[in-house]
Amino acid sequence: MTRHATRTSRSSRPLLVTTSLAALALIGSSCSFVGADGADGADGAGDAPTEEGSGPVVLLTHNDFSLPDEVVAAFEEQSGHTLDVRPTDGVGNLVNLVAEQAGKPSGDVVFGVDNTFASRVLGAEALTSYDGELPSGVATYALPGDDDGALVPVDNGNVCVNIDDTWFADEGIAPPATLDDLTDPTYAGLFAVPSAATSSPGLAFLLATIAEYGDDWPTYWEDLVANDATIVAGWSEAYFGEFTQGGSGGTLPIVVSYDSSPAFTVDKKQSATSTSALLDTCYQQVEYAAALDGAANPAGAQALLEFMVGPEVQAALPESMYVFPVVEGTELPTAWATFAARPETSYEVDPADIEANREAWLVEWTDVISR
Repeated sequence: MTRHATRTSRSSRPLLVTTSLAALALIGSSCSFVGADGADGADGAGDAPTEEGSGPVVLLTHNDFSLPDEVVAAFEEQSGHTLDVRPTDGVGNLVNLVAEQAGKPSGDVVFGVDNTFASRVLGAEALTSYDGELPSGVATYALPGDDDGALVPVDNGNVCVNIDDTWFADEGIAPPATLDDLTDPTYAGLFAVPSAATSSPGLAFLLATIAEYGDDWPTYWEDLVANDATIVAGWSEAYFGEFTQGGSGGTLPIVVSYDSSPAFTVDKKQSATSTSALLDTCYQQVEYAAALDGAANPAGAQALLEFMVGPEVQAALPESMYVFPVVEGTELPTAWATFAARPETSYEVDPADIEANREAWLVEWTDVISR
């Protein structure tokens, strides 16, 4: 559901920030609590096709892809294919790699393309259709415009503003609830924001403000700057470095994070959490997997896609990659079911509009926050 707001008058003043136009090349750095090590994945294009039911499946992904060893072993046992994971630093770089290698990919499957970048790989004609059946609930997350069904939804989550409930209670200050509230002087100097130019959740938060304020979004950002928002390179810097509940002595009780984040700030008794997601500030992200056109192992690619929406992967997603499963009825960990509240509606921007305007929006955003 896309929401819009009327134009509002705002003021502005400068703020020192840690980003620049040069950072635009790093768009989309992915942010989860864990990661996986590996090679860049740019090599290997043009490998000879493998026999059906044998050979490795090469997975191109971001460097936060992580599944338990026993889940990977289950795929290899069930399919007869080994899994070769090749991470790339950031979703933006992953998408660029896939688009540049269209028709001659260095892998068989891509995972981690989200709805803010998916139209780029579709436009590059780098993908081929999935020929399997989708379990119940998965089609809900299909990307508009993907008429061939190439992108298979695997997980979802919402980028939301999070707050330190304990800090606000101790200070006797009513916490914010909406995007508008974040520009109120009550919250001056309390908000940590990952860069839209170098972070996937940072870009998602920018898109939320574009969905809310339309053409007036730069004025809203001028007000955030005027209210002493702290803008840092990525989600890890914002959450772990600046946020009061991030564990590193941060001093800011408001941060851009995820709707799942409160499930990780529960007490030892698993009876309460110290943080909340502001559910009126959320932008939905969906991650997709797809078989690559020209893949050396097309049979293995289809087998991996089927496995990614299977019960083993879907059940592992919350605790291994800190995202929600897309298959209906997948059981969540207790802390998630109790404390990871989800919004009834989320901000959305049409993928075609994102593709047409992303670079211009980021140039303007960088100009606004650098004044």
